[in-house]
Amino acid sequence: MQQMRISNRKAAVALTTDTLGWLLAGVMVLALGSHEQPAPAQGFAVFLGVAIATNLILGTLVLLTYRRRFHTASFEEVSVLACQYAIAALAGFLAVAAWSASTGRSVSALATTLIPVLSLVIALLLRFAFRAARAYRKARDYQRGAHDKDRIIIIGAGEVGHQIVRLTKNDAASPFLPVGLVDDDESKKRLRLSGVPVLGTIDSLIECCEAHRVRTVIIAIADMPNDRLKQITEDCARHGIKTMTIVPVREIARRRLQFSDIKDIDLADVLGRREIHTDLSRISEYISGRSVLVTGAGGSIGSEIARQLHRLGPRDLVLLDRDESALHSIQLGIYNQGLLDSRDMVLCDIRDKDALREVFQEHRPEVVFHAAALKHLPLLEQYPDEGWKTNVQGSKNVLELSEEFAVSTLVNVSTDKAADPTSVLGRTKHLAEQMTTGLALERGLRFVSVRFGNVLGSRGSMLWTFKHQIDSGGPVTVTDPKVQRYFMTIPEACQLVLQAGAIGRPGDTMVLDMGEPVRILDVAQRLIAQSGRDIPIEFTGLRPGEKISEDLIATGEDGQRPFHPLISHVQVDPLMPESIETAHDWAMHGRTLHPERGEHAEACEHLKSTTSDKHADEQVGGTAQDAQRHIAVSQRGGAL
Repeated sequence: MQQMRISNRKAAVALTTDTLGWLLAGVMVLALGSHEQPAPAQGFAVFLGVAIATNLILGTLVLLTYRRRFHTASFEEVSVLACQYAIAALAGFLAVAAWSASTGRSVSALATTLIPVLSLVIALLLRFAFRAARAYRKARDYQRGAHDKDRIIIIGAGEVGHQIVRLTKNDAASPFLPVGLVDDDESKKRLRLSGVPVLGTIDSLIECCEAHRVRTVIIAIADMPNDRLKQITEDCARHGIKTMTIVPVREIARRRLQFSDIKDIDLADVLGRREIHTDLSRISEYISGRSVLVTGAGGSIGSEIARQLHRLGPRDLVLLDRDESALHSIQLGIYNQGLLDSRDMVLCDIRDKDALREVFQEHRPEVVFHAAALKHLPLLEQYPDEGWKTNVQGSKNVLELSEEFAVSTLVNVSTDKAADPTSVLGRTKHLAEQMTTGLALERGLRFVSVRFGNVLGSRGSMLWTFKHQIDSGGPVTVTDPKVQRYFMTIPEACQLVLQAGAIGRPGDTMVLDMGEPVRILDVAQRLIAQSGRDIPIEFTGLRPGEKISEDLIATGEDGQRPFHPLISHVQVDPLMPESIETAHDWAMHGRTLHPERGEHAEACEHLKSTTSDKHADEQVGGTAQDAQRHIAVSQRGGAL
């Protein structure tokens, strides 16, 4: 409301000053011409009256010059104003011509031409004066607080860099003071953007920072190669210089840049956001206008899948989770309200088949994205029964009900730990893949699995742990200096999950291209360097079930990419869900081997027989005392 009042006040001031400008121009022309006869004076009055009236009508009702929010004295405002004055002058000329024809008296054409020209010049001078005065006040206020601001150099003198300069200079409350830019474009040498100079090339960044006492740089090049970005961040970290960047350009394409769009460099920026090409028409074909169910919708993957699905226009988007707070967060994120009073927000545990059946009966989903799972490997090693109940029995419930209620497409979200599994997590997720394939092939259903590695920024992930440890002063804990993992951003992974649902054939397990694996020690060192603190790193040893490196495609699987360059198709051994009917008995009453009771040798032998030779001896973490947890799960499944 206050902003509207300010806008109305500015419009009234502009309208009044422009009207006075017309009158002043008329007086000046009369004075210069020394017109003493009443006839020409009357002609001038006719001209001015019609021109001013036309100007008011155009400015308030037609061209809306006085109602639109132009930047003062901008090219757009000057162009519209010139057009408006030209039309007003033409109306004045026609009125004078009619007046001359009726009275037989004439008015100097030169004089009536000078009036609109002078009035336009007056209007523009007033606007430029106002803009200059405002710029002076901002510069004065800005300089008063300059000593409290963070001196920055901007990398990239393109449009984004110029936006950052304008943003930081035009706001007295800005936390930044731009002292210069660097750019490799030779044509931008000695260029000044809003008064801020281009100091040199990117290779001279460190020298420029030291010369101008700069401790923060902002990267404003959207398509900077990953190796170049990595080099810059590492060079800056070595010299105690903080690196920042902006959010992806697509997020600010239709609005102004804001301070909240400037953020610290994170691992996703350094690893690189690949451009994912998806066939939206094929995805829309199986999503748009249909009822879609997402299990585990409150999790990191499930919530992003839900957000991307929402943009594709499903008839119903049913979000299911057993965590009420997670449901509140996703409803707030998608619909901007968190009342939790909608029937499409479903509080349900996939372990409870009867409750899940009621959900299927009410909503009749045509497409299911099954993202509900327990994912923390060490916890599932301690509590294998819980992993079994959710990842196997819960998945079995979702699969069987999807068949019962004629779901046309089901996408089971899996993990790279299902390839050559050595942990409870990997084994239970591998079983879910097998059941998906078995049911799809046996019944001819388009049920598929999608397998990928670690995603950046998921809840409880390694990055969360590292950042918390760094904020707490350390130490940062890494299991082994040789451990490496695949990484992908959550939006990238979910884009490919949706694409996989469009191209998958019945029973396919699709594996996403995760790029090159990253050494965890390098990640920890990079985050510590970015923090600017001296944080120690401790090596804790591999945990039970962990590998030095993960495989995306298991031994014996042959990955083909017939439809998409980033999605491989593999076939896992099929397993019908009913073949593990006894799993519930094992989960509730099964015997667990106890090394302390003399079953140590039996436990080790069973673990060795159920673990691939590739990982059993040298890449699996934990001791023989931990083997009993693997056995408890592997005995229940019968197929492990």
